[in-house]
Amino acid sequence: MEKKNYAARAAIYAMGLVILAAGITMNIKTGLGVSTIISVPFAISSIWDVNFSLVTFATYALFVVIEMIIKGSDRTVIDWLQIPFSIVFSLLLNMFSKLLDFSFGHLWQNALYLAAAIICTGAGMSMMIAMKFVPNPADGLAQAIGKAFGKNMGFGKNILDTSCVAIACVIGLLFDKRIIGIGIGTVAAMLLVGRCVAVFDHFFKDRMKSAAGLAE
Repeated sequence: MEKKNYAARAAIYAMGLVILAAGITMNIKTGLGVSTIISVPFAISSIWDVNFSLVTFATYALFVVIEMIIKGSDRTVIDWLQIPFSIVFSLLLNMFSKLLDFSFGHLWQNALYLAAAIICTGAGMSMMIAMKFVPNPADGLAQAIGKAFGKNMGFGKNILDTSCVAIACVIGLLFDKRIIGIGIGTVAAMLLVGRCVAVFDHFFKDRMKSAAGLAE
């Protein structure tokens, strides 16, 4: 086992967090549909004109609470650090929402923008997961759900993604008589983000873990 390099580990994790926030924001700005995990806060924010980053924080905090309930006595102090993570992540979403406040007029341009968003989301997730530090609340909950069913994190993520999209659709139809934020971009994110994580892992995971002193 290599000696842990905490500075490199923190830097890679922080870069992953920033890239993930940028990717999710870009997904929204395409106008083709938001990513699954933030579909509920996006619907709530759009209908009631509430600050999107604030609703996202509340949603992530709820994810953490549900995760803690599922994990029971298996929960750790590190798990609770997902709450301050949610605060930082929400602030980053707010920042990128202002920095990336533009749109394209042609479908092909938005399709390329969506591709960039999916790549950034996958890369950010890969970097954060590889560092084995504080998990994204959505990933933490997905892992807890998968474990509860005796399955892996991918199974839990499928359940969480489907649930979020279904809840977002119900909220939109009940309170605004339309589906909000769900589109081809949502489907593309569901199908391709995981593939991007796998590709990024294949080329960079070992290098990142070695730099952080996490390689065995």
